[in-house]
Amino acid sequence: MKTQVIRCSWAENDEKMSKYHDEIWGVPEHDDQKLFGKLCLDLMQAGLMWKTILYKQENFEKAFDNFHIETVAAYDETKFNELMQNSGIVRNRLKIRAIINNAERTLEIQKEFGSFDAYLWGFTKGKTIKNKWRSMSDVPTSTPLSDTISKDLKKRGFKFVGTTIIYAYLQAIGVVNDHLVSCFCYGKR
Repeated sequence: MKTQVIRCSWAENDEKMSKYHDEIWGVPEHDDQKLFGKLCLDLMQAGLMWKTILYKQENFEKAFDNFHIETVAAYDETKFNELMQNSGIVRNRLKIRAIINNAERTLEIQKEFGSFDAYLWGFTKGKTIKNKWRSMSDVPTSTPLSDTISKDLKKRGFKFVGTTIIYAYLQAIGVVNDHLVSCFCYGKR
């Protein structure tokens, strides 16, 4: 008899979403390159479904040189125009410009804090906030923490970093654990 795995409802009925939920979402991330890449993907999600971005993730990684911070920060108009012609990604002029801008800002944060990781995780003193939600309707779209980080990033010149995007990002990188208490991942994180 096969045991049924209980996971957060948003990740059910789709193999790619389930794999993302089970292996990535909510797992503490500390690698600057991956932290930047995840921020870019969450920025691209603005106004879209996460599933859309997840299914284009490989295209984004290829188009944006695996989100290598220094490389993206050095993109010129030729590269921008190339990205605007790439049908494998979301071709939103403002979002693409924001990614390039945010790479430049990330380099500034690395210089000031030693790493993007130290900056982000510094808001929680390196600890994951583990919530105890029982239903997806209980999970907020923003919190005072995401408000604070969003405001600070905007002050530093980042674009497309509103509090809702930042909260989704904090969930993705494991600063916040919003797996439901009934989810098999809840106890693992």
